[in-house]
Amino acid sequence: MKRILVVLLTISILSCNQNKKDENVKPEITENKDAIPVEPNGGIGDGALSISDHFIKSIEKAHKKEEFLRHKAVSFYIKIIFNGQEHLEGKVTMLTNSSKIRIDKKDESKLIYDGENVYLCPADANDKGARFDMFTWTYFFGLPYKLSDPGTKWEMQDDRTLNNVLHSTAKLTFEEGTGDAPDDWYVIYADPVAKSLQAAAYIVTYGSEGNTSKAESDPHAIHYKEFTAVDSIPFATKWEFYGWTSEKGMTDKLGEATISDITFLENEGALFDDPENSKIID
Repeated sequence: MKRILVVLLTISILSCNQNKKDENVKPEITENKDAIPVEPNGGIGDGALSISDHFIKSIEKAHKKEEFLRHKAVSFYIKIIFNGQEHLEGKVTMLTNSSKIRIDKKDESKLIYDGENVYLCPADANDKGARFDMFTWTYFFGLPYKLSDPGTKWEMQDDRTLNNVLHSTAKLTFEEGTGDAPDDWYVIYADPVAKSLQAAAYIVTYGSEGNTSKAESDPHAIHYKEFTAVDSIPFATKWEFYGWTSEKGMTDKLGEATISDITFLENEGALFDDPENSKIID
């Protein structure tokens, strides 16, 4: 009988010690190095990104925004055909933050934006659509890196079909006084898997002087295609332009652009200096 009591007492002591050890064991915490940072306060769910912020950050990550902005400038050759006619051909050079731009056209005329003014060189060159060309095509090229610029406003929308695949979409608008055309808007299409920017519907209100009814009645869309990597950063080398409606999506094809010779530069030199024999384009 004494042996039985001793055995039971020993089992009881061992069991208690084991329970104390279990109480001191903490769950292992693993760090997800690829997780998108969240706001410390003020987000949805005590720090989580809002749906629209997550949409933006996912696109920026897919297009490697941080790596892109580490470079000082980027240049590329562009050829644009619209409505069956050549609209623009030449070399574009821009700072990666879009604060300075230069376009050397095939006809040897130049457009230069030095951060304050747009210059046309030579002064007697054709200035039709000069300011539009200065900012529109570079904005399309840099769009994946412009989504969180100051003055941008976002509204998530229903998924839309592109190439028979449902894509997440969101509408981008701008605060008053933002850029040359704050009344413009874009509907951004993001790939459901890669999260890259695949297309954008848009209106062009530049020069409308506040009357946006014509632009609103005729939205267009750009479809980004044939991506290639330069320094591991993806770029679309073919753009296609279409009519667009909210109900049907892309309709008739209107034009296309080819992008080639994408090159990063680390020193701007005198590329964006005010040129001689030029005039300012308002």
